[in-house]
Amino acid sequence: MEASKVFSGEINSTKFSGAASDLWIVLKMGEEALLERRWENMDLDILVRIFKTFDIIELTSGISQVCRTWRLACCDAILWKTLDLGLWRSNYIKIPAAPFVWVSDSSDKKLMRLLKVALGLSCGAVTCLIFHFNLYLKDEHLIYTAERCPQLKRLVLPAWNRITKSAICKAVRLWEDLESMTMPSIRCYSYIMEEIGRSCKNFRELKLMGPCDAVFASTLATWLPKLKVLSLRCSTLERDALILILDSLMHLEVLNISHCLLVEVPDPPAPRKILTELDETIIEKASRLREFYSCMDDSCIMCQRMKDDEGLIRWYKYEEWSWRVDEVSSLSLAMEQHGEVGGGILQVRDLE
Repeated sequence: MEASKVFSGEINSTKFSGAASDLWIVLKMGEEALLERRWENMDLDILVRIFKTFDIIELTSGISQVCRTWRLACCDAILWKTLDLGLWRSNYIKIPAAPFVWVSDSSDKKLMRLLKVALGLSCGAVTCLIFHFNLYLKDEHLIYTAERCPQLKRLVLPAWNRITKSAICKAVRLWEDLESMTMPSIRCYSYIMEEIGRSCKNFRELKLMGPCDAVFASTLATWLPKLKVLSLRCSTLERDALILILDSLMHLEVLNISHCLLVEVPDPPAPRKILTELDETIIEKASRLREFYSCMDDSCIMCQRMKDDEGLIRWYKYEEWSWRVDEVSSLSLAMEQHGEVGGGILQVRDLE
């Protein structure tokens, strides 16, 4: 799209929505004034402020191709500190065998095109990278991203179904400045925790979206002993694992076990027992923490959902934004550009 055509009113407003639509209205209102001054001569700082109101879909929709000035504005580092792909999810179906999801080829190709445009504009400025809970990356997506985000400090990657051990370890090695990660529950924790412990010296914050047992707690104590913030919200949490975390992670300052299904696992063949409250031992050990979040209230919606889903919450059944929430402020994902959390008006697009 040529800049001169934009100013003569030959822009199709139906191609834009949201903030981009507002910009089109501004362009139309200023059409007469633009006979003397061209929009590509607008102050770069003003353009950046306008583009800052855009989401990832609008930023990658072609506005960088309007003219050189607009491309310069689109490449400003301030626009790309956070790359939030929480508006995109894969076109997938569940399958019974590993990797337990099938994703269409067209969905994979569209994701790669989106990554190429976004990361090309970001010029390596991304420090926070967020993927949707149902955005299933392949190795090629992850490695391509890791190679172009050398300054990454925070990673939110809740779906690892199609990512291999070698790929995630290679990505972590490229992210030496990584400080925070949100990850799913996986069968073997040790390799990723070991890689983080060896490669990411400033790592301090972890959120696990899945069951937490004594093996996971022991792995944390071995490879991430200086962890400061840990969230296990909406997980099945073994009491022994919780005790081990409180005893072993001596640098831990913040722990979130809100809406967890706390269970006691006796020796076989006795069945596990669901606990309805925290005992004195746990409360005493947690008292040293700066912040300790817990909720085991029968009247709580999230606690009830955990029980209904038998300890493995099915996020796809609930509000689109619900998986992004956390009681720990540094782990809760901001929604300013996507609608109010309480209103639940997040519009997610499938990569069909």
